[in-house]
Formats: sequence, C-alpha cells, structure tokens
Amino acid sequence: MNRVMSIVEKTVLYALMILMAIVLLLATLDLIWTIILAIKTPPFFLITLDTLLEVFGLFLLVLVGLELLDTITSYIREHVVHAEIVMLAAMIAVARKAIAFDLTKSEPIVAFGLAALVLALSAAYFLLRRAGFTENMSKQAGSTKGRRTIR
Repeated sequence: MNRVMSIVEKTVLYALMILMAIVLLLATLDLIWTIILAIKTPPFFLITLDTLLEVFGLFLLVLVGLELLDTITSYIREHVVHAEIVMLAAMIAVARKAIAFDLTKSEPIVAFGLAALVLALSAAYFLLRRAGFTENMSKQAGSTKGRRTIR
C-alpha cells in the first residue's frame, strides 16, 4: 500500500511540475508580449504607469511560480519542504499585491491588513534565519545542500 501511495505521490508531483512549467512559460510569454506592446504603441518607448504596474505584477507572478516550482523540485529530491522557499514565495506574492495595490479603490483596512502581512512574513523570515533553519542564499547558488530543514 505504501508503494502505491509513493507512486501516486510522485506522479502527482511530476504532473504539478509539468503544469507549473507550462504556466511559467505562458506567463513569461505574456510578460514579453505586454512589454512589446507597451514599447511599440505611441508614444514609442514610453510606458504608462498602469502598464508599468502590470509588467511588475507579471514579473513578480513569474517569480512566485519559479519559487513554487523550486518547492516542488526540492520536495521530490528530499521529501522535505524548505521553509525558506515557502517564505520567499509568500513574500514575493505579498510584494506583488502591494505593488499592484490601489489605495483609491480599496478600503483603508485592506492596506492595514497588507501591512500586517508584510510585517508578519518579515518577522517569520527573520526568525527562520536567526534560528539557523536557512543558510546564506548566495552560498547555496541553486543547491539545497547545507540547509537545515523543518520536517
């Protein structure tokens, strides 16, 4: 029974990786297309603020997708979810929301909630780093070797 569950789990994880790769490719193509359209429409080579915010939002969306893909990949390799990768994905997602946030169209309580999320995620990331559950990302350079993980 455990062998069957292991096969099902791996199949689902690989399917998720393939689907995430497809979504990332499409999101990247959409980002490229948005930039091309912004550059070639008059006035040429000038990007409006709305388009710039859209580009930043798409860019950060691709980064969130890459972090999620990294999470799936590290789980397949080590059967461990790295808290640092999850925290980074959450921080990028909240940053994306904060960049695209329009105060004129939202209630002030939403801005306070977003600020609380930023503070909570920052504190959690700081505590993870301080507790030694993560290593310097520049030392890792794409490797999860040496990271302490939470099981």
